[in-house]
Amino acid sequence: MDSKIEAVDDSSRDWRRERISFKAAYNNERVIAFLYLPKNVPPPYQTVVHFPGSEAQDFHTTDLNLFNLDFLMKSGRAVLFPIYKGTYERITHATTFGSSEERDETIQRSKDLRRSLDYLETRSDIDLQRLSFYGFSWGGCEGPITLALKSRFKVAVLADGGCNPDKTLPEEDPINFAQNIKIPVLMINGRYDFVIPFETCQQPFFRLLGTPLADKRQVLLDSGHGMPFTPWFKETLDWLDHYLGRVK
Repeated sequence: MDSKIEAVDDSSRDWRRERISFKAAYNNERVIAFLYLPKNVPPPYQTVVHFPGSEAQDFHTTDLNLFNLDFLMKSGRAVLFPIYKGTYERITHATTFGSSEERDETIQRSKDLRRSLDYLETRSDIDLQRLSFYGFSWGGCEGPITLALKSRFKVAVLADGGCNPDKTLPEEDPINFAQNIKIPVLMINGRYDFVIPFETCQQPFFRLLGTPLADKRQVLLDSGHGMPFTPWFKETLDWLDHYLGRVK
């Protein structure tokens, strides 16, 4: 993988941040990723792999907003934040582009996510039996495509996610992958979400999930798109604790 730790930031009281890069699975490119390692527990770490919201497609910066992530590190879990194709400093195209290009980039992001798991397998400080996926908004819609493809994840949390409300090609439409997802899935949504509507996006996706009924759950909060932090974070941690065990 020709992986490299390019920089280390140890300034936080709660975690150590490593900036990493490794070979992508296409075009001789390199994937950038930020690995946050908690300071309050010893390794090997339970690890959460994150897929961000659509703001990642708008900002050319690696000054990442951790407003919906730091609670995971404070709980004693490591977090891997890959910089996917077409996000942050890997934005290489105009905001608007054709459907075929969009499909190809979706496939490349899926490869980035799987390649990130390949990288985690090279590290002795990661507990590979306790890997979880955490997608927010756009990440809660596109991320499930990879969950359906021989997933190495043990559990998933989709916050503000569901099916894609926009018209897309069938090979990149998350609704076509839902039935192949078998791992435990928690969906946390706003009941009044106008971006990912309850009746047309949340419910159909949840209903089609191939996960056994006992292992899938949807929590509806009285909010729109963008939920109150306290119940959102609590439900997420409770779900991870239940399926992966509490961090000791």
